[in-house]
Amino acid sequence: MQAGINSSRLAYIDWMRGLACVLMFQTHCYDSWLSAAARQSKFFTYSQLGGTFPAPLFLFLAGISFALVTEKLRKKNLAPAQIARSMIRRGAEIFGFGLLFRLQEYLIAWGWAPHSDLLRVDILNTIGFSMMLMGLLCWLVLSTYRGTRIRLALVSTSIVVAGLISLFTPPLWTTWRPDWLPWPLESYINGVHNLGVPQPWLFPIFPWAAFAFAGLSTGFILQSTWAREHESLNFVLTGTSGLVFIALSRWFDRQPHQLYSVYDYWHTSPNFWLIRIGMLLVMLAGCYAWCRWGAGQWGFSPLIQLGQASLLVYWVHIEFVYGRFSILPKHFVSISTASEGLLTIFLAMLILATVRTRLKGRGAEILALFRNPARAS
Repeated sequence: MQAGINSSRLAYIDWMRGLACVLMFQTHCYDSWLSAAARQSKFFTYSQLGGTFPAPLFLFLAGISFALVTEKLRKKNLAPAQIARSMIRRGAEIFGFGLLFRLQEYLIAWGWAPHSDLLRVDILNTIGFSMMLMGLLCWLVLSTYRGTRIRLALVSTSIVVAGLISLFTPPLWTTWRPDWLPWPLESYINGVHNLGVPQPWLFPIFPWAAFAFAGLSTGFILQSTWAREHESLNFVLTGTSGLVFIALSRWFDRQPHQLYSVYDYWHTSPNFWLIRIGMLLVMLAGCYAWCRWGAGQWGFSPLIQLGQASLLVYWVHIEFVYGRFSILPKHFVSISTASEGLLTIFLAMLILATVRTRLKGRGAEILALFRNPARAS
């Protein structure tokens, strides 16, 4: 979702999305290429810890972008139903891309990929489904509230939904599992796939959609009149809120009594979700400061380029890292060789993103000339 958020004033969003791409590259490259011996190193462990950020970042930023575009449509005085249709349609497109991506991966891996891979719940599926859910929420709120109460209602309901998704995740993965559903449907709830138990490497709605709704509330806050008039102070408060969330998460985790009979901090715990939300808010404030006062927008920005083409580079790089056309032998090379491969992937995806951005701009210019030939004279 790029429309409406690429102005220089909001470049920190693209910069943050580009950062997610870089973290994604390093996580995937080292995971795919490192040998068994290299995977026992602390270097590999730390590289995979960095890999806990890209998915939450993409979902969180999808929520922020969703809020910004919704606000833009509201200012055009579109009816709630029109706004909802537009946004749900965009979510359905992303969901469709997710299904198409799985089909492409299956066809490329024909002969050794299991049929169940076609129904794997991946990050694009969850982003698209989350966007459709956010569209429904915005339609309900915009149809119910009027005037100055709309923004408060949008922010508060988004926070409530995010919290509920996080709170219901542990039982839906354990004691309340909807195992009466066919596994392709249950997998969207808890990532069970066809393996009998929830899989932490998948991206089911619980808990992942909670990051999107947290981003939605953040996006509506960023668009408030006070936030726009006190932008720098607002981001100081955003970063401070993130630090508070991190401290609260650590405090909750240290309590002797837990709410759930099965407590899995690293996968389903609301405490882990809360600390990641805190980190995302700190990162958001840091990216804003870097783009406002640092070198984030000095000349050519590789991260902004990647951020503006994040869907494309995600789609393409997977095949050259994990797929049949991997540029290095999988599970075979040293850290230094994998690092060289990572640099190659980064530069190739940066070139691809730059070409895509410039061709998109040229296409828009050509289309404008067809619509208004007088501009060519």
